[in-house]
Amino acid sequence: MWSRRRPVTLAGQFLLLQLAVLLAVLAVASVVSVRQSEDDFRDTRGVFLRRGAERLAGTQNVRDELSEPPVSITLASYAEAERRHLDADSVYLADPEGRVLSGTNRPAVGTRVDLSDSTVLDLRAWTGDVDDRGRNSIATHVPVLSDRGDLIGIVVVTEEYPSLAARARAVLPDLVGFLGLGLLLGVAGSWLLSRLIRRRTRGLEPTEIAALADQREALLHSLREGVVAVSPEGIITVISDSAREVLGLPATREGERVDRLELDPTVRDALTGTTEAHDDALVVGGRVLVLNRSRVVYDGRHVGTVTTLRDRTELLALESELTARQGITDTLRAQTHEFQNQLHTISGLIQLEEYDDVTAFVSGLTRRRAAISDAVTARVADPAVAALAIAKVSLAAERGVELRLGEDSALPRLDPELSGDVGTVLGNLVDNAVDATVTAGGDRVDVRLVEEDGAVIVEVADGGAGVPDDVADAIFRRGYSTKPADPADSGAGRGVGLALVRVVSERRGGSVSVRNDRDHDRGAVFTVRLPAGRTRP
Repeated sequence: MWSRRRPVTLAGQFLLLQLAVLLAVLAVASVVSVRQSEDDFRDTRGVFLRRGAERLAGTQNVRDELSEPPVSITLASYAEAERRHLDADSVYLADPEGRVLSGTNRPAVGTRVDLSDSTVLDLRAWTGDVDDRGRNSIATHVPVLSDRGDLIGIVVVTEEYPSLAARARAVLPDLVGFLGLGLLLGVAGSWLLSRLIRRRTRGLEPTEIAALADQREALLHSLREGVVAVSPEGIITVISDSAREVLGLPATREGERVDRLELDPTVRDALTGTTEAHDDALVVGGRVLVLNRSRVVYDGRHVGTVTTLRDRTELLALESELTARQGITDTLRAQTHEFQNQLHTISGLIQLEEYDDVTAFVSGLTRRRAAISDAVTARVADPAVAALAIAKVSLAAERGVELRLGEDSALPRLDPELSGDVGTVLGNLVDNAVDATVTAGGDRVDVRLVEEDGAVIVEVADGGAGVPDDVADAIFRRGYSTKPADPADSGAGRGVGLALVRVVSERRGGSVSVRNDRDHDRGAVFTVRLPAGRTRP
């Protein structure tokens, strides 16, 4: 059974193509060289033959013979001597009408020389191509003049053009040397080119390259995550359909510079960054994107970055809702525990038949609950935010932390969208503040809610150890947490609260910051500014 022949590699195809081109060039050069040798023969031999004819035409005996016909046999000997001297084919002596009188070829005597293209009748020498008895020859016509300057005869010298084989043999030595050197250099260059192509294509063949291109296009069109590859020069080399959609760049193509795109400076810096980035949050056109950036290194060289963009707008809404529900669950749990203790107390007083104490105990609970509600609702008019603040007071109290609302707090009723964002921010900041306060052994968390210059300011100060300066930015990154690891926790939900706070604030075009306040016996102070207008478009 015949074995399947191995296909020629891409580098081999280039090598064969280069060799074919070189051979074609060499063939053309050979033809040109042979044709050039014909021109050289015409120019060189034409001048030489003309000089011989002029010498013969100027011989006194020849002039005397032609001036007094009939000519003698000695005239043929002069012609033969000149033919041998010139190494020509034929030498003729003709009268002014072109009839051959004598020459080296006896059969030609009496025939006429074709003078149609010649200028010899105008007393000027002429050299050109003629048909000499069926042979393509070069001929020269020189007039023979009398002492008075009259035309008395014509000297005709002819020589047949050498054959193609003879001309090829004449130029062959030089041609072989030069063409051989050219072929050798061409083969060496083609071999080097084939190696370069093999190295640049990573040894891949055309079918493999085409398959990779098809797979690349299929992946780029099918990936739900946005993918953007940027070269070290800031040029987009790959961009997927999803990336165009989430970045709002429908007409962007490979080869464009990132700094020329209509992008927010933050997004532009994120795409052109050269360091690794993991789960960074960006807000683009009202979308919340999670960005991951990886450096691409080949053969020890940095060749670019690949950035993936995941649209987490819906997930953010779910996280916000889950946070709210988790807060409600924790609050209900705390209140359930508190109510159980209070019910046990009431039940014991009833069993002891201390009815007056029961009445006093219930009244005290009612006054305390009413005092908490009144203290919050007197400063917070928004029902949802007020309810959350009241619940957080109970939750903090269960952990031994007093949650205080600032005396200057004043928050009006908000639109539902802003109210939900304020609740998300407040809930996450209070939870983190209570955790930090409990960890540090503190007992107080201060909350300030105000509306200033068209924006809601949420300020939460804990009683913890504060935030080190070197992690002031890192704490807002998703997945970063200062809490000690819990073996029972997979870590999937750690480092979400502050990242969610930053994303919500940036989505509304606001800001979030943190500072330490040691002068007032407080730990970290988180300040969030949420513009009262709609979220950024």
